[in-house]
Amino acid sequence: MAVAGPASAVTYGSPDGNAHPEVGALIADQAYSDGTWAYCSGTLVSPTVFVTAAHCGDPGQTTARVSFASKYQPGATTYNGRYIPNPEYSGSQSDPHDIAVVVFDKAVPKITPARLPTAGLLDGMKMAGTLQTSTFTSVGYGSLAPVNGPGGKTYVYTDTRNQASGSLNSLTNAWLRLSQNPATGNGGTCYGDSGGPNFLGDTGWNLLVATTITGDTACRSTNVDYRLDTPDARAFLGQYVTLP
Repeated sequence: MAVAGPASAVTYGSPDGNAHPEVGALIADQAYSDGTWAYCSGTLVSPTVFVTAAHCGDPGQTTARVSFASKYQPGATTYNGRYIPNPEYSGSQSDPHDIAVVVFDKAVPKITPARLPTAGLLDGMKMAGTLQTSTFTSVGYGSLAPVNGPGGKTYVYTDTRNQASGSLNSLTNAWLRLSQNPATGNGGTCYGDSGGPNFLGDTGWNLLVATTITGDTACRSTNVDYRLDTPDARAFLGQYVTLP
C-alpha cells in the first residue's frame, strides 16, 4: 500500500506456495536496507499483461521487472515490460484511479492468467445479498504480521508470496474494504502488498475483483482495495486486455 496509508502485504495468513502462480512481485534493481527486493505485487491477467497499482511506480518510470517465483531470490527468472500507470491517477479518495499495467513484449509461459470481473459484478452481488457473506483471498509479497517490541512494531519481509482470507467490510463506488482483524478470524494485507490481488472466494477461484491499495498503519483492521469491475477501471484495462 502507499497512497493514503501503508502499502500492503499479507498478515495472519500462510505461505501461498503454488496456489496462485499468476501473482507476481515487482522487483527492485537492488536490495533495500533489510535485504528485500520485492516492493509491490500484482497479477497476470493475460499472457502479456500484469495488473498492479499506479502508486507502485516512480514519476517518469517506463519499465518494470516482475518475478512469479513463490519466494524471490536473486537470480530468479524475471520478466521485463513497459510500466503504464493510469494517466488519471491522483490522490483523490473518491476514486484515485490507482491502477497500472506492466505490458510484456512476450507472453509469460506456463502460467494461467487470472480472470477479470464482469462490469458491476460486486454491485450485483450486493443487491442479491450474496456479497455480505462472501470471503476474499488476498495474495502478496509484503510484510508479515508486525511484531511488537520495545521500540514499536517490526515489519518482517521475506520476499515470499503469502495469502490470507478476509470478509466484507463495505463497498463504495471505487473501493472494496475488507476486514483483516485476526480477532474475527480474518487476515489481510500490509506494507509491500500494493497492487496485489483480492480474489473472490477461497483459494482455487482465480476471479480478481480488486487490487490492494492501502489500509491502517498497524496492518490489523482494514484492507482497502481498488475495484476492477467499475466503468473507470474497465476503461483503463480495456486498452490492454479483452474484458469479460
